[in-house]
Amino acid sequence: GALPDHRYGPSEEGKSDVGTLALRATLQAGESVTLPFFLTWYFPNFIKYWQGVGEKCACEERPVWRNYYASLWRDALDVARYYALNEERLYRQTRDFHDALFASTLPPYVLDAISSQASILHSPTVLRLEDGTFYGFEGCHAESGCCEGSCTHVWNYAQTVAFLFPSLERSLRDADYTYNMREDGRMCFRLQLPLGSPLWEFHAAADGQLGGVLKVYRDWLLCGDDEWLRKLWPKVKKALEYAWIDWDPDQDGVIEGVQHNTYDIEFHGPNTMIGSFYLGALRAAEEMAQHLGDSEAMVTYCRVYESGRTRMERELFNGEYYIQKYDPAKALKYQYGQGCLSDQMIGQWFAHIVGLGYLFEPDHVRSALKAIFEHNWRTDFWEHPNPQRIYALNDEQGLLLCSWPRGGRPAFPFPYSDEVWCGIEYQVASHLIYEGFVEEGLAIVKGVRARHDGYRRNPWNEFECGSHYARSLASWAVLTALSGYRFDLPHKTLGFAPRLRADDWRSFWSVGTGWGTYSQRLGEDGGEATLNVIYGALELETLLIGGIMKRAKVVATRDEQVLEATAWPREGWLSVRFAQPVCLKEGQRLKIMLSW
Repeated sequence: GALPDHRYGPSEEGKSDVGTLALRATLQAGESVTLPFFLTWYFPNFIKYWQGVGEKCACEERPVWRNYYASLWRDALDVARYYALNEERLYRQTRDFHDALFASTLPPYVLDAISSQASILHSPTVLRLEDGTFYGFEGCHAESGCCEGSCTHVWNYAQTVAFLFPSLERSLRDADYTYNMREDGRMCFRLQLPLGSPLWEFHAAADGQLGGVLKVYRDWLLCGDDEWLRKLWPKVKKALEYAWIDWDPDQDGVIEGVQHNTYDIEFHGPNTMIGSFYLGALRAAEEMAQHLGDSEAMVTYCRVYESGRTRMERELFNGEYYIQKYDPAKALKYQYGQGCLSDQMIGQWFAHIVGLGYLFEPDHVRSALKAIFEHNWRTDFWEHPNPQRIYALNDEQGLLLCSWPRGGRPAFPFPYSDEVWCGIEYQVASHLIYEGFVEEGLAIVKGVRARHDGYRRNPWNEFECGSHYARSLASWAVLTALSGYRFDLPHKTLGFAPRLRADDWRSFWSVGTGWGTYSQRLGEDGGEATLNVIYGALELETLLIGGIMKRAKVVATRDEQVLEATAWPREGWLSVRFAQPVCLKEGQRLKIMLSW
């Protein structure tokens, strides 16, 4: 029968009432009915429940601000009403994304890595401030976030937010350059809340600060918003040129000062972990300066880059991989010296993602990546001594942060060196793929997911310093590497150079204005490429198809409309250029038929 309808007041403090909800319907034989239940909540105020670094305040003085969703809805009923009215659309768009991603011809364990770690964006690791600014801890514990402040050197690795929610990623850049910068350009690498709080007095993180320049470049390529870039440009320059105050005062392109970094210590002396970020930042800044007409800065950045590249190649490449050069008598402990560091080419990895090309000698880069896999990849851990945290053990596979194949291990190497970090594994795996070592890169991805198979560990939680750890958002780079994805919205260009099954390929793509799928089929006499816009829109002048080194006849259509286009080989790509920019709206398809 029907349940009696009761009305209760609020529950007592510290106590939650329980109850029963029921809906009634009368059905005739053969009929069906959907009875919807919407569970919504509304807690508009966010209380800063943790004490920030360097912060001193009593509990009753904790700052309070409003959650972002409180600016969109009035109460839980308003949320339920919105959902009820938009349920079909929200479900359809979610299903469209799922189907587009999982229709890719990527190996299942790659799709597993990419999709499972995207769940970090639906975990307590992240939150959204009242003005819409995205904010992240490094990870989260059972009752709190861990390691506050959208930590720049950890979020350097993360790629998922930039490609799935580019406006949220840009809000990280806006907050960083608005609230984390001092007058001389030194930046705090942990954003203090509430926004506008005093800066944490500590070293700048060299990897985080220089990586920020690359992230601005990536985010601009994804959105094509020149005004956004122009607004940030003075502070981006100041952040980069701070290196000439603290890390590279002689402007020879080599970082030599005290370099705080993601290993929670300071490196001393030249090394390519920080040095590759520096060269990448210089190249990215050179490109942005050229676009904005800042010719003086462009020339300077080019000069410093060339100098740094020459010297690092001469002094740091040992014939197999890149090392750290420092004076043990003067430097603090926790260095790596002659070690083979898995992060030694991280700036080069980022440069590949954003299409900057090689920062170092290509043969040396490939040699270094090959050495990282040969020396740091372990197929088991039965005899691996690790006095630090254990993230892989026994018969599991994993990539060490560092090894010393030629000897020279310091008495006190940098902390974590014997550990396995999923985020660095994804960084190295995707970089191996960029360099053509596809089998090796995929082996690493497969090993990571085997450790998180649901039996040994939670498949949605690749923990490091806390659960749902942000560094694992580097997994998205495996998609960009395997698809050879090139994006450049300022110049209305997309490109694809698949590194697996290029003759029959499908993958997901996304930019700031929309997302969809790309597929191609190639044969002896020609081929076809298809770009679908599933959500949003895309304006395109050039489509690049990788690996085709010959002229081709082209027939291009938008749905059934024939478009004027030409196709020419250029720098390893077949460049399909349209006579007029092609505007693709949601649901439209661009098809390229090629013959040669």
